[in-house]
Amino acid sequence: MLVLSAHRLSSELGQWRGNTAVYTALADRVRLLVLDGRLPLGTRLPAERELAEKLGVSRTTVAAAYARLRGMGYVSSTRGSGSIVGMPGSGTPPPEDNPAGLLDFSRAALPAAPQFIEATARAVQELPAYLNGPGYDPVGLPRLRQAVADRYADRGLPTEPQQILITLGAQHAISLLARTLLERSDSALVEAPSYPHAYEALRAAGRRLVPVAVSSGSGWDEDGMEQAFRRADPVIAYVMPDYHNPTGEVMPAGSRERLLTEAARHDTVVIADETMAELRIDGPEPVLPLAAYGPAVLIGSLGKTVWGGLRIGWIRAEPDLIGRLVQARFASDLGTPILEQLIALELMKDYRRLLGIRAGQLARGRQHLESLLAAALPEWTVPHVNGGLSTWVNLGRPASSQLALAARSGGLLLAAGPRFGINGVFERFLRIPFSYPAEDTEQAVRILAETWAALGPESPSRPSYLPALV
Repeated sequence: MLVLSAHRLSSELGQWRGNTAVYTALADRVRLLVLDGRLPLGTRLPAERELAEKLGVSRTTVAAAYARLRGMGYVSSTRGSGSIVGMPGSGTPPPEDNPAGLLDFSRAALPAAPQFIEATARAVQELPAYLNGPGYDPVGLPRLRQAVADRYADRGLPTEPQQILITLGAQHAISLLARTLLERSDSALVEAPSYPHAYEALRAAGRRLVPVAVSSGSGWDEDGMEQAFRRADPVIAYVMPDYHNPTGEVMPAGSRERLLTEAARHDTVVIADETMAELRIDGPEPVLPLAAYGPAVLIGSLGKTVWGGLRIGWIRAEPDLIGRLVQARFASDLGTPILEQLIALELMKDYRRLLGIRAGQLARGRQHLESLLAAALPEWTVPHVNGGLSTWVNLGRPASSQLALAARSGGLLLAAGPRFGINGVFERFLRIPFSYPAEDTEQAVRILAETWAALGPESPSRPSYLPALV
């Protein structure tokens, strides 16, 4: 069981006080952390007295907040075990967390590509040739590995199929690399903000995360990156250099060289998550993959470009590391399903055209979202990105979690800014995807505008919580 300290919970809470009663505001913020995934189910919350002292409130206030959470089903308490994070309905997600009837903008994703049905039909026709086998493959079908290698060559990075391992999506690839390369005492360099499930994979065994700032318009803090390497001597560095999630930034060629030079000095394995790399809309021509500038492990996936329901990803690395990863994966899975690999292979045959269709869809979605936000919420700063699935909006004040919680009541699910940071930072930011149908985007912006107006201006008497990594 994960036991949460009062210090850690205080950091995750950020600026939690609002216009409601103190115990209500505290309970609502803890509830948001649970719904957002920042407080895992089964976590034991700090003792009432300990948390009260840390937050500077009375123990009665904390007790009332815990009681409110118990009444809503988000906390259970038993003698000797403390207050345990849970979900209403004996483990069943609560109605408000059920996508039915709600507009879910907490995920940045596209609907299935139009080619998917036909590709699946062709793959099913090929399937009988594999039915005498086990139905899964620990390395990947040779033809699919070749297709992925050819795609890297098309992007300017010569690759052999022996350098490719087919995985169960990008998240599986991240977790597999983390388990294989890291020991419990090792440090990992990460970007802040970044993909939250990558944080979770790296933290799974208690790894220490060392953040390097990435910001819209400014990109990567290169001086801070060098300091992080010197200070932490990380074993791995996890980066997303192409259409970074959530900022949309692209790492320049010079920065890529500097990153890999610094990593070489510290024997750090650099892992580049390229799940967004092929989602270019317009703007400058794509930069070469990170491994073209020096040793780097690359992660790719069809989850963002084709459909999230197709759990096919890959790792590009040197053959000796591929061999280690194949052996390591048997501890958690036995291989990637054959049928899904066959579908992926069919889609890769016409991948350039598929990407062209996606670029058109995303260009229209980006323009529509930018226009709607400019009209309805002109005080927000909305960066113009050249690729990816979303934009990293600056709200102008630290109210992201408060806005996300209030928007749920209006029928809109959002991922608050701190979901993409460490210890509650990025309260000034909100990730908004532009990958959804126009009518959904219009409804989402309407709810956002109404909710933002209802929150009212920031009270000058209320202390501001300023993110440490912006």
